[in-house]
Amino acid sequence: MTRILPSRRSVLYAGFAVPLFTSYAHAASGLSHTQVSASAPFDMPSIRVPDYSKAKRFSITDFGASQGDQTATSAAIAKAIDAAHQAGSGVVVVPEGVWPTAKIHLKSHVNLHLSKGATLLFSEKPEDYLPPVQTSWEGIECFNYSPLVYAFDCENVALSGEGKLKAKLDIWQIWYKRPKPHMDALVALYDMAYKNVPVSERQMVAGENHLRPHFVQFNRCRNVLIEDISIEDSPFWTIHPLLCRDVVIRRVKVRAHGHNNDGVDPEMSQNVLIEDCVFDQGDDAVSVKSGRDMDAWRLNTPTKNIVMRNCQIRNGHQLMAVGSELSGGIENVFVDNCHFVGTGKGEDGWAVPINNLLYVKTNERRGGYVKNIHMRNVSATKIQGSVLAVETDVLYQWRTLLPTYVRKLTPIEGLHVSDIRVEEAKHICFIKAEAEMPVKDVSLQKVRAAKLTDAPVISRNAAPIRLT
Repeated sequence: MTRILPSRRSVLYAGFAVPLFTSYAHAASGLSHTQVSASAPFDMPSIRVPDYSKAKRFSITDFGASQGDQTATSAAIAKAIDAAHQAGSGVVVVPEGVWPTAKIHLKSHVNLHLSKGATLLFSEKPEDYLPPVQTSWEGIECFNYSPLVYAFDCENVALSGEGKLKAKLDIWQIWYKRPKPHMDALVALYDMAYKNVPVSERQMVAGENHLRPHFVQFNRCRNVLIEDISIEDSPFWTIHPLLCRDVVIRRVKVRAHGHNNDGVDPEMSQNVLIEDCVFDQGDDAVSVKSGRDMDAWRLNTPTKNIVMRNCQIRNGHQLMAVGSELSGGIENVFVDNCHFVGTGKGEDGWAVPINNLLYVKTNERRGGYVKNIHMRNVSATKIQGSVLAVETDVLYQWRTLLPTYVRKLTPIEGLHVSDIRVEEAKHICFIKAEAEMPVKDVSLQKVRAAKLTDAPVISRNAAPIRLT
């Protein structure tokens, strides 16, 4: 018999300071866990993730899925997820073939498994991602179109298998553009956060707001596993663990060449391992974030204990970005044995030359903090910027959208880079910070570039840099 367990989430939610609410989760049966370890130059806790090897399997074809019928397939996936959840735990199996679907909402103790040769082809119609759900847009919480794959307040959730998740971009690529109605919507959302309007009242599906959904978002989840899958194309950020704890993303291939198509964006999340992945991005490969300005100060949840190791980057703006949404604070990040292998042109002729290997970006509105960031044993072909870059006046379109309501600078300290090999770069190190708050404790050891097109080190408002 399946038991229903009430679970009270107080202001200390899985170690996070977030609003109070009560959830009810089915007790998992037939589900075990594994502990995943990652060595780091800081105290990195082991990560607890679910093991579905002995869980019952639920094929979507048993619930009416049809490769020629999106409505039937979407309904079948939802029914299979519900059946697995009601059983206490289960693996929802997508067999070989192309399966059209609308949004997918996961539940606790469920693994969505894509068999080899299986493709979930997600609808291009925005109405298929309604009603709105609690999500976020670039660090500000709101109600918006559902992510294509979404889990909220779940535990023991997984995406697995050698199949593919693919987004049809017919409408989303039109929405990549940012006309005035979209910009007006961003200002309205920012103002609501500034005025502390309840998240439930920040309804952003209206008119031509066109706030694109994330592809995969795990929101306020615990014990998350994403392994072996491929993801192709994305309306917005590709994989977004938000306010999560204990996350493993491994052997995942991401190919998303659109606007804002970061690979993985851990935000206000803790104990995250990203390993053995391949990124072919239209934006940053991995971008560690912790919320934007007033909304992040409200949630008061740092991002910490993030390890990225053994990954390849074929295209992308940065190998590892920190910020610019970092108002909750970011600490303990380690990049190890990752390599930019791009040649400047992909197999399809498309390429985004990488800008920097490690890029810390913020501005005078962010506050928060950055500390204890490490990068080791990384190589790259040609990069347009620097091995390490820090900029504290990165505002993008927000510079002209609205004024600075609250000025809070970001203390940055403890940036350590070692054993780096680059064929060509502009600088080894570029730091441009505020005179009121210099960057502290920066070291670069055994950083080698075969060719530099500018001065090795440019430093403005930083403590002496240890370069050996």
